[in-house]
Amino acid sequence: MGSKQRHLGIALAGFAVLALAGCDAAPEQSEAAAPLQVSVLTLQAQELSVSEDLPARVAAVRSAEIRAQIGGIVQRRLFEQGAEVEAGAVLFQINPAPFKAEVDSAAAALQRAEATLTRARVQAERLAPLVRAEAVSRQVYDDAVAQREQAAADVAQARATLARRQLDLQFASVEAPIAGRIDQALVSEGALVSPTDATPMARIQQIDQVYVDVRQSASILDTLRQQAGSATPELSVDILGSDGKPLGMRGRILFSGIEVDAGTGDVLLRVLVDNPQRRLLPGLYVQARIPRAHYSAALSVPQQAVTRTAGQASVWVVDEQGQVQPVPIELGELVERRYRVVSGLSAGQQIVIEGIERLSPDAQVATRSWQPAASGEHLSAVAH
Repeated sequence: MGSKQRHLGIALAGFAVLALAGCDAAPEQSEAAAPLQVSVLTLQAQELSVSEDLPARVAAVRSAEIRAQIGGIVQRRLFEQGAEVEAGAVLFQINPAPFKAEVDSAAAALQRAEATLTRARVQAERLAPLVRAEAVSRQVYDDAVAQREQAAADVAQARATLARRQLDLQFASVEAPIAGRIDQALVSEGALVSPTDATPMARIQQIDQVYVDVRQSASILDTLRQQAGSATPELSVDILGSDGKPLGMRGRILFSGIEVDAGTGDVLLRVLVDNPQRRLLPGLYVQARIPRAHYSAALSVPQQAVTRTAGQASVWVVDEQGQVQPVPIELGELVERRYRVVSGLSAGQQIVIEGIERLSPDAQVATRSWQPAASGEHLSAVAH
């Protein structure tokens, strides 16, 4: 009797355990059947511009070294260092006294040669009727004509010498060959200068316009030319500071004189930028936002929505029944953390942005609209 009671107790205990297990399984099954919460984005075609931020250096449009064209002692410096100067402004004064003396000497030599020419002409004119009357020999007349021609040549030589001496005197005032900003003086008063000096007296750089030089692969050159020819006659480039912040300055790409570097395969693109406030100085490091492409109606997906399996990119798409399916896609450029979709999706489809890690094919989901984080950062475009 005791044995039967023990078996009955064990059976009742087993039933109790099975009953409890059944109670636990029911909530688990109901929980598994609940739809997964995900954030989705409805695709819309939008205008998209693709650009790339590249490092660049500023260079002056024109640069000139101020050098002495004569030898002498510098008497005065006639400019403020770092100031704007006009073309033709006198910058240095070299001692002009020796050159004034040479001008006076050359002028006296010219006067002497002109007096000799006058006497030779008179002599030839006097002998002309006498030789016709055979009062003097032909030889005497020919000698007088030769002396006249020689005197005329001496006058021309003396006049050229005087012009050269006057030019040397003019060179004693060293002038600015171009307008622009002049750097510090590299010679001081009392210095002896000559045309053969290795160091210039000063440098002038014209920076009301500047070049922004960008090195770029030669493979994109044809693309840039097509954009410049089809979209706009002048391909605009935004100039950014070294920290990537826009400076509010734009330039245009100059396609003339482009040469491919045989060692690197790169080309040096020159961007001409107006610089009226002289904010861009030669040698300054900046960034140039080079346009790559423009799409009037492009689909794009956030970078976080893309998954890759064996190199194939795909996104999760929610169908009309509220189920998700992985859809393979082809990606284009990455712009501001969004991939341009080349193929595989169409406008109006809903793609999953958040909650991807819990998904499986045909899983039922509950959707809510995805809210992107506010960000004004501009990322460079990268082709994938």
